[in-house]
Amino acid sequence: MGFFDTILFPFKWVVSWIMVTFHDGLTFLGMDGASGVTWTLAIIGLVLVIRAALIPVFVKQIKAQRGMQALQPDMKKLQAKYKGKTDQLSRQAMGQEQMALYKEHGTNPFSACLPMLIQMPFFFSLFQVLSGVAKANAESKSIGAMTHDQVMQFDTATIFGARLSDALLPSFQGGNLTPAIAILSIVMILAMIASQFITQKQIMSKNMSEEAMQGPFMKQQKMMLYVLPLVFGIGGINFPIGVLIYWTTTNLWTMGQQFFVIRRMPTPGSPAYKEYQKRREAKGLPLLGVSKKKVEEEVIEETLELKGQRNQPQRKNRKKK
Repeated sequence: MGFFDTILFPFKWVVSWIMVTFHDGLTFLGMDGASGVTWTLAIIGLVLVIRAALIPVFVKQIKAQRGMQALQPDMKKLQAKYKGKTDQLSRQAMGQEQMALYKEHGTNPFSACLPMLIQMPFFFSLFQVLSGVAKANAESKSIGAMTHDQVMQFDTATIFGARLSDALLPSFQGGNLTPAIAILSIVMILAMIASQFITQKQIMSKNMSEEAMQGPFMKQQKMMLYVLPLVFGIGGINFPIGVLIYWTTTNLWTMGQQFFVIRRMPTPGSPAYKEYQKRREAKGLPLLGVSKKKVEEEVIEETLELKGQRNQPQRKNRKKK
């Protein structure tokens, strides 16, 4: 067992145990244990368990992202302060001041990637479990919490005529690529890419403040918008269909989660926040972050401005004709 396999061993056992638990539960309810639909639902159950466990991390991610957006004005000032200074002392001082800003706002540049980083060991473990099913079945071995009988069931289980352990490129290279494998793999890869892109796009277009849209944080978001779908799209041709189902399902979860956050807990100053304030105003609810006194003062100021525009003051020393 290699170093990488040793690290992933406990994750492989957890992943396979969750799948087996859902599979046994569905079988108990009367579903066919050898059916690809049963194992597909077990994979979806795995997603639900992992993502539900990551909800506290997601909440921290939201707070950290808003902290990153809130510090953008200070970050611009800091960059202007050290603009053109390339000596070691200046770079060190700038780095220290940046870290102080991150600490003050309770955030860091890698906060947006935290849920994905936590998921990666489970993703690689699932990849190893599904890609190793055929070999384990041929050698009459078990995988993690899966017994040999369950490995054999999984290896022969099909959905729309394709096995869950089949992958597009390996099947093509092995000479056993079928239309069912090709079509299902391509459809799942496109669904995975689209859900990843839409999720990131809705964050950028609706849930970022004007300062964040113009700051360096936006560059990171734009990079993630195009790079992540591209990476998963290229890698998808090597993913077993079961892994594609897992990643597409987790992307759909993320999309729904982001939709809820954007609608119910939008970032202050973002277009979604303005729409949220309008919905509250239409329902007669108080505006968030705005007191009744402040609203009245703004109305009075606007009224005075309008009166000043309509009644232009006349010069006292104007000569009569």
